[in-house]
Amino acid sequence: MAEQPDFNPEAPPELSVAQVFNAAEPPTLAALKGKVVVVVAFQMLCPGSLRHALPQAGRISRAFNADDVAVVGLHMVFENHKDMAPSQLEPFLKTENIAFPVVVDAPNGSGTPKTMEAYGMRGTPTLLIFDRQGRLRRHYLGAVDDMRLGAEIMALAFEEPDAKREVSMAIERRLAQALIDPHEHHHHHDGECCGGHHDHDHDHGHAHAHDHERGDGCGCGHKH
Repeated sequence: MAEQPDFNPEAPPELSVAQVFNAAEPPTLAALKGKVVVVVAFQMLCPGSLRHALPQAGRISRAFNADDVAVVGLHMVFENHKDMAPSQLEPFLKTENIAFPVVVDAPNGSGTPKTMEAYGMRGTPTLLIFDRQGRLRRHYLGAVDDMRLGAEIMALAFEEPDAKREVSMAIERRLAQALIDPHEHHHHHDGECCGGHHDHDHDHGHAHAHDHERGDGCGCGHKH
């Protein structure tokens, strides 16, 4: 198993992009600062991606104003590379009516693509949520309930682009009071995730509220 990546969630790694679909230029975290950014990492043959993550990403992109919330798909292939090549991704996106921007995670020669390795992601689907200042605030493996996710995105959308840390913390505390404890929240994996157990977090001693949800990966057995 690879070492857990060590990065500051207040200045997370940029997305490594090999190709982009549904956009003229690859979306970057730097360019999207000022918006809440929802990155949905998926594989087009992953059952959990097909059943949960991609339909949910479509609902998010339709429910929120694009000036406030940006949805980016990350095709993060770590298995069955021949069956999920970029040439097959384009018709898949058209068949599934996926209109939001989708980028292909750049390969690094080891089988684990660059963004996946940089963030220590253990499988698909994985959901990363960044606040308006570009800070990583959520990291989920597996399906997340629509109601919970919508509330979390809305709370981040309420934050001003230059919100001070104590403002962010106050909103997170209010969320924690209103929502069920995420560690008691049951993800709907149903044996549909592709990857391993997601059992690490990013602890850098930062005071802003960064929730790294733990979930059980299942299915395809990705190994670091």
